[in-house]
Amino acid sequence: MDQKVMVFAPAPLLTVTIEQQGEATELHLHPGGQGVWQSRMIAALGVPVTMCVGLGGEVGDAVRKLLDDEDVTVRMVRRESGTGWYVHDRRDGERTEIAEHPGVPMVRHDIDELYTVTLTEGLRAPVSVLSGPADPQVVDPDIYRRLAADLSANGGTVVADLSGPYLEAVLDGGVSVLKVSHEELLDDGLAKDDSVEALRDAGRRCQERGARTVLISRAGEPALALPEDGEALLVHAPPLELADHRGAGDSMTAGVAAVLARGGDMREALHVGAAAGALNVTRHGLGTGRAEAVRELAGRVRLTPLDGGDDDG
Repeated sequence: MDQKVMVFAPAPLLTVTIEQQGEATELHLHPGGQGVWQSRMIAALGVPVTMCVGLGGEVGDAVRKLLDDEDVTVRMVRRESGTGWYVHDRRDGERTEIAEHPGVPMVRHDIDELYTVTLTEGLRAPVSVLSGPADPQVVDPDIYRRLAADLSANGGTVVADLSGPYLEAVLDGGVSVLKVSHEELLDDGLAKDDSVEALRDAGRRCQERGARTVLISRAGEPALALPEDGEALLVHAPPLELADHRGAGDSMTAGVAAVLARGGDMREALHVGAAAGALNVTRHGLGTGRAEAVRELAGRVRLTPLDGGDDDG
């Protein structure tokens, strides 16, 4: 099997952003959504990516053309329903939503075709990443359960970065790595509060239900890692000035998946994932960065046992 990653990105978005550069107003059009941002970072780290997507309507045609500019291989299923989009205004330095549409829910035929394409590409890759849509009404969660179960049963490493019904689905199917934010655990009622102890307990329950390793991002605080066969760890990323907090978690997931696809172990994956997430917050482009910068930052990430003790440098 090639050292590559399959990313399941069922419902990408067309993102339209208005920005101000000096006296000039600029309009930026990009493909977006969690799976796109993860794929972009994985590719930046030098690991080939195949992204499996469903696109439909005039907006879907535009997204498909924009994906040609990404350094990824795209397997597309043409949907009967329309692709989602959003328009944001950032001229004052803040992100103001002007309008958005998450997309029309995928019909059964769309899901069947996308499942077949995704399963095929997932079987060809050592690592598969399951990413979520912008709105939980767009894609039936059961496709996530089926993919997690079938890819895992056939020797694949499945990395999931999900919440809500999608998180529940992949736990039922079983995953190698579950990445989730502390806010998502709170919103889903899986953690009673945001203390490290409560988050650790929530992560352990996720492990009991089907996740071998759990990685919990904690905004500006050290992430919490619960490896399959080791003690709980705090993941300390190097301090960097914040430009845009969005996308840090997606870049962390991408870094973990890239290392595992190359045959690296979980500790290396945590170093690179934390470094990729830290680098992303210094940039305005989601899922962007340079591999050389991630490598430098990875050497500055520290893993420390949750219950105290020496770090690993």
